[in-house]
Amino acid sequence: MTDRNQTKESPEKKAAGIYAASLVKDGDAVGLGTGSTVAYTIKELGRRVREENLNIVGVVTSYQSEAIAIEAGVQLTTLAQTPRLTIAIDGADQFDEKFFAIKGGGAAHTREKIVSMSADRFVIVSDPGKQSKTLSVAVPIEVMPFAKELVMTSLKELGGEPVLRAAAKKDGPVITDNGNFVIDCAFGEIEYPADLAAELSQIPGVVEHGIFMNVDAVVIGKADGSVEVIEK
Repeated sequence: MTDRNQTKESPEKKAAGIYAASLVKDGDAVGLGTGSTVAYTIKELGRRVREENLNIVGVVTSYQSEAIAIEAGVQLTTLAQTPRLTIAIDGADQFDEKFFAIKGGGAAHTREKIVSMSADRFVIVSDPGKQSKTLSVAVPIEVMPFAKELVMTSLKELGGEPVLRAAAKKDGPVITDNGNFVIDCAFGEIEYPADLAAELSQIPGVVEHGIFMNVDAVVIGKADGSVEVIEK
């Protein structure tokens, strides 16, 4: 039987994901992000629950993570039931040396940001390719469909190059778990992420952008199975 959550094995992602699971302690409430690296974290937490009797609850950021957590045997809760989390673990599209990160490749960044801001500690798990001196990848922006044209125009006025994210296996745009569109906007090298984040938040119709400013630590997996942990 094929595991529906199985992805191509990556030693870097596996090392980072499994190590991050070791940061979770008995009794923790854990924010569980979205993506291939965090999938390793969730599965390892499930192993610890089964084999070490680890007592935790998790809050997921997407239907994808929910399915992996249920299959792994991680008990789930909600922010309504558990509004304060001990730790949140998530991946990133890119992060810089000042602990700014861009997220949203999986179109779950609005929920990911809410969960990460609900946690006492936010840890990014990554492979070395996501590390950069300066942020430069396109910023994912979740947008109300009604506001698409206004947001596209506003982003161009900020010097961006916005592109509506298209669905891979159907006609039309990607629809988030919240029922919205995603616009990926390239700004070149982002020297002042906090300033850009503030400008994006002011655009009417923007639900949330993918610039994260609350990262506390980064776990970088290496090909040999080791990890590098960078603390803020």
